[in-house]
Amino acid sequence: MRSLWLTLLIPGVLLLAACSSAPVTKVGAGETPRSKYPWGAAHSLAAREKANEVVLFSLGLINTGYRFGGKNPEAGLDCSGMVSYVFDQSANLKLQGSAADIARRGRAVDIARMQPGDLVFFNTLNRPHSHVGIYIGEGRFIHAPSSRGKVRIDSLTSGWFATRLEEARTYFE
Repeated sequence: MRSLWLTLLIPGVLLLAACSSAPVTKVGAGETPRSKYPWGAAHSLAAREKANEVVLFSLGLINTGYRFGGKNPEAGLDCSGMVSYVFDQSANLKLQGSAADIARRGRAVDIARMQPGDLVFFNTLNRPHSHVGIYIGEGRFIHAPSSRGKVRIDSLTSGWFATRLEEARTYFE
């Protein structure tokens, strides 16, 4: 059932991604074009492509079982294990250690300017950076929570995680 779901999901996501582009605002004489989206100089085209690969790869892990300390889908994943695995497999970036260790790397991003592929960090255990997920856009993130025991998508704007969001970081330049 899972492979059938992935067989249908991945081509659909790729089709939607291929059809999208950042709209450009029309400008008058003497003005320079500006994208509607805040990629700016901070995200090159190559960086955006890697970030999109991270998001697409992570979607393939939905419903993977949770296991504390888990670092691969066969054995199960915890939050930092999922992030490490996704970034290694899809973007060839080595992000290792706990959520707090991963948070020490990368560049801070204003939460209002997050882009898909950025990491979001939460205070879930009364300590900073105790949980991490991958921002996928439209106020949603994918993560491996211990509750309900499966990789899933949750909202950053409502629900339990919304009140615990601490910061966002990017690992793409």
